[in-house]
Amino acid sequence: MESLAVWFAAHLGDRISAEAVVFLVSLVPILECRGGLLVASLLKVDLWKAIPLVIAGNVLPVPFLLLFLKRMFLLLHRIPPVRGLVEKLEQRAANKSKALAKGEFLGLLLFVGIPLPGTGGWTGSMVAALMEMKIPKAMGAIALGVLLATIIMSIVSYGLLGMLIS
Repeated sequence: MESLAVWFAAHLGDRISAEAVVFLVSLVPILECRGGLLVASLLKVDLWKAIPLVIAGNVLPVPFLLLFLKRMFLLLHRIPPVRGLVEKLEQRAANKSKALAKGEFLGLLLFVGIPLPGTGGWTGSMVAALMEMKIPKAMGAIALGVLLATIIMSIVSYGLLGMLIS
């Protein structure tokens, strides 16, 4: 992920504003707020400018994913070259949704909010859609999860952890 974030910073940082790069990176699956904050740090974007940009960029695709992901998967099942990939994604989301089934809201919030590989708004949206979670409830859990992940990653990306420890 770091190398991808560095690539975006290097290739877009001199073409468009640093803030626009941060927002765009935050829209990208896998990178999301973690990558956006890393790019913001690399491009010297002030933390207080970066936070709303990464949250907005990370949350913007969520309602569309919640509304259309299951339909997209049904369509993609009909295309043999991508059927296997879609089935893997569905299986992965189904496995994660089993762990979240009891405490849906809190489980989804923590799943999205704890910045580990394979977690975030995109995967959380997929899990919520496959669990057939109500959209407002899923949207709230994912938005709060993105906020939590942004706080955690702000501490890491901007070196605030070192300042807090010393």
